[in-house]
Amino acid sequence: MACFYSAPVVWNLTAVDNIVQTRIGGRVRTITIGPASVITRHQAVMVARQVIAHARVGHDPATARQRIRGAPRMDDFIAEYWEKCAPTWKPSTQETAGGYRRCHIDGAFPDAYVDSLSEAEVIKWFVALTDRSGPGAANRCLEILRAAFNKAEKWGYRVENTNPCLAVRQNKRNHRTRFLSDDELVRVGAMLAEARSSDDRTLHARASAILLLILTGCRVSEVLGLHWTDLKGKRLLLRDTKTGPRTVWLGDEAREILVSIPRAAKQPWIFWNWRYASPIKSVQDLWAQVRAQAKLRDVRLHDLRHTFASHAVMGKENLPMIGKLLGHALVASTARYAHFDDDHLLEATETIGAAIERAMLTGSL
Repeated sequence: MACFYSAPVVWNLTAVDNIVQTRIGGRVRTITIGPASVITRHQAVMVARQVIAHARVGHDPATARQRIRGAPRMDDFIAEYWEKCAPTWKPSTQETAGGYRRCHIDGAFPDAYVDSLSEAEVIKWFVALTDRSGPGAANRCLEILRAAFNKAEKWGYRVENTNPCLAVRQNKRNHRTRFLSDDELVRVGAMLAEARSSDDRTLHARASAILLLILTGCRVSEVLGLHWTDLKGKRLLLRDTKTGPRTVWLGDEAREILVSIPRAAKQPWIFWNWRYASPIKSVQDLWAQVRAQAKLRDVRLHDLRHTFASHAVMGKENLPMIGKLLGHALVASTARYAHFDDDHLLEATETIGAAIERAMLTGSL
């Protein structure tokens, strides 16, 4: 058994459980930190020091545990968390997070209570979820669970600073660098122009939506969610985006695309499905056809946003300006979207090399 005392401190890390003992309110209290097979010595020491620090200001973790023994089961807690917190989220967040909850969180810990779920159990779930559904989905679910446990501590269901998700390391993110080159843009443009020349008004609208993605760098949901009232001259006033309401400035080409789209009577949506009399929800099927005809198998719709940012960088725009156009809150986010092709990198290398050579020659004279 590993024992930690406030004074004197005695270490013995050779047995089953890590515990900490300290005097609180005139009584010696013993708090179990966790099994030595799961928690490292460093982690045990950090927790022990926190317990002793709390004891010095009169906080008793053992009493806190007794107070929260009536904490709910995990599924009941998640349901309560959703009922209280989800109404404050954006509709898109509610839909996305709700899907992750239904598929990966509900029923994940059938026998666990919110106050006793351990870091080891969360890690086991996270690893299995990564193998089953991929690193991205696992990361998103972990973020949701971490936020829920923060609320559990705030609501008194768990001892403070015991969130079992905090020490779980997320999967490494694979940031894509794919964007369309000039030649690829020509091929895509030809396919979209052909679709927009069709008498099929729905096909025309879908092709126009994809073209607008390229010309504005907007997200798919931002474009397909547009209303005619959002169009104000050469601006789009987006009501709801990932970072909140924002303005998108339109060049002449983007403005002409929007003006060319036929309007459905008494309908607010710009991109309208005339065949089913409803807003267009997806352009993925048309993009798959365009991508196949243009021989671009590895390009996603979201890579059109990368394309906008990368061509802006190669056009000598600075990152703060591009971030403003994309609606990024942080320049670091913009930097992940902006990439260079080989020709621009070679041009930059030659320019820098020439400048260095001129400096060296000037210095030698």
